[in-house]
Amino acid sequence: MSHPLDYFERIFIINLPSRTDRRSEMAAQLKAIGLSLTQANVELFPAVRPDAPEGFSSIGARGCFMSHLGVLRSAQRLGLQRVAIFEDDLDFAMDFNARMQALVRQLTTTDWSIFYGGYRMTRPAGRPLEAGLRKAGVDEAIETTHFVAFQGEAIAAAVQHLERLLGRPAGHPEGGPMHVDGAYNALRWAHPQFNTLLAIPELGFQRASRTDIHALRWYDATPLVRNGVACMRWVKNLLWRR
Repeated sequence: MSHPLDYFERIFIINLPSRTDRRSEMAAQLKAIGLSLTQANVELFPAVRPDAPEGFSSIGARGCFMSHLGVLRSAQRLGLQRVAIFEDDLDFAMDFNARMQALVRQLTTTDWSIFYGGYRMTRPAGRPLEAGLRKAGVDEAIETTHFVAFQGEAIAAAVQHLERLLGRPAGHPEGGPMHVDGAYNALRWAHPQFNTLLAIPELGFQRASRTDIHALRWYDATPLVRNGVACMRWVKNLLWRR
């Protein structure tokens, strides 16, 4: 492999067409690790922006859910066996390439179905697997989905699972519309045979950016003010990555 991420047959980057700012920032992130949006195995996936929540907590939450489902459906349709999903607010760790290369060597000899390169957990409890990787317990809640990968049977299972949630009303006892990170947790609980691995420490983080999931705060909705806030976020992201 010429690049560690060549391990994945396809890298899907979810991006709302209207968010050209995030697309440019994602292009810069890829360039920093030696890739680009024009790579053969990199696909910019147009994120879904629904007109109504329809059972979800917000339009953005439904859009995020539908975007992930769309990516997984595409992977299934193309017959792909190993895919990574990046959201467009992903920032790579400074030592990404070196650590990803080492992790790929481990992943190729390890049985895994779901891999998180970026995530957030309140109280991690899973057991260490080996240096750089940790196996997540089935009952652990993994938050955020800015860098997640699926392999083998987990792709089709994820499609089926998300479609079932989508077909149920909100509050259904077996699960209905919900944030996609919660949906992936429910997938793992329903399929304990799917080994879930976490990169330790994280390979990527969520960039401070104007949200597309929740209602905008006043400082993101006010002209001129939001430009200043964007500059402050840029500085925060730069200092944080150092």
